[in-house]
Amino acid sequence: MSFRKLGAVILLVSDMNTSVQFYKEILNIPIKKRSDEWTEFFNKETVLALHPAKHKEKLKSGQHILIGFSASDFDKTIKNLQEKKVVFFKNPKEEIFGKHAIIEDPDGHLISIVKLNENPQDPDGFDFLGLIGAE
Repeated sequence: MSFRKLGAVILLVSDMNTSVQFYKEILNIPIKKRSDEWTEFFNKETVLALHPAKHKEKLKSGQHILIGFSASDFDKTIKNLQEKKVVFFKNPKEEIFGKHAIIEDPDGHLISIVKLNENPQDPDGFDFLGLIGAE
């Protein structure tokens, strides 16, 4: 068996409409297809999918998963999210690898936003685990 790439990240959500609105309107991610039981975002490569949790009472905070996005205009993206009153798990910060922040979606799933430096100072790249540290 050989895996070549990640095809989808699937998030179980407590309220499909609220979550779809967050990813579509707040994060401005294009919807590929939508139904009451399944919504996919993006048209190429990895898909971000939402699916309603069957047992909402068992749904715990999503802070055990981190989805990462790169932003071409980090400052504008952060300003836009702040204006929309998005919850920041980690405030925007200048790191050795570039600019970084972490936000939460309506179910507490963590979303990393990064703008990598063109010439990172760290020769080994950056530490993904270091991305999740809250201040």
